[in-house]
Amino acid sequence: MRRREPTRTSPPPTRPFDPTLRSISASREILMETTQPTNPNDAVREALASSGAKVPPSDGDSSPAISSDFETFLRMLTVQMENQDPLNPVDSAEYAVQLATFSGVEQQVMTNDLLRGLTDQFGVSGLNQVADWVGQRARVTAAVLPPEEPMTIVAETAAVADGAELIVKAGDGTVLERHRIQPPGGEVAWTPFAGSGAARQPVTFEVESFSGGTSLGASPAPAYVPVREVRIEEGAAVIVLPGGETVPATSVTALREG
Repeated sequence: MRRREPTRTSPPPTRPFDPTLRSISASREILMETTQPTNPNDAVREALASSGAKVPPSDGDSSPAISSDFETFLRMLTVQMENQDPLNPVDSAEYAVQLATFSGVEQQVMTNDLLRGLTDQFGVSGLNQVADWVGQRARVTAAVLPPEEPMTIVAETAAVADGAELIVKAGDGTVLERHRIQPPGGEVAWTPFAGSGAARQPVTFEVESFSGGTSLGASPAPAYVPVREVRIEEGAAVIVLPGGETVPATSVTALREG
């Protein structure tokens, strides 16, 4: 039996050394080393610090809050783009969302500033309109400190009442005085009873109507009170009464010479 010789295979041909491949590989390593992104948050904070803007506190990987200053926001966005991973860049749609979000916030801030300016302007205008009320008597339904002279109270009774009383109450609701009045009532000059305590504290007034001895309920009775001062509080005009009490100018239902 004839012995079979093993088949010899020739070695694969060797490719000549190509220095270009080594150059490309080395360039890739250099590119990876030089373009490896740093933490974008750190880069943003460095850009803000160099620009003199307020640097937000570091909080892990959370993004810094967008500044209300548009130039600062653009600087932050530019730094974010420069420090992104070139192998995994940020989707351009995210930049569009950031720009749209900041634009909306900026418009809201501008709107708030405009409304604040208009409110201040209207407040000054309202103050000018009520400035000449000082020295006059305003009809208000509020707790007032009785002046030394008699106070005019508008004590109107119910239409079907056959009797009524003017009730003077303290600030805590305690009844200090009762004065009988005849229906249909009207303006009455009130002077506190001696020793009742009504002359030493702010009081309110009510009119309780009766029919056949049955109470028909009580309703607030406004009083004419001297206006000592007008001022702006929280963007609205208010008047100051003799005891220092303040009421909105819009609550005044009538004025008359003092």
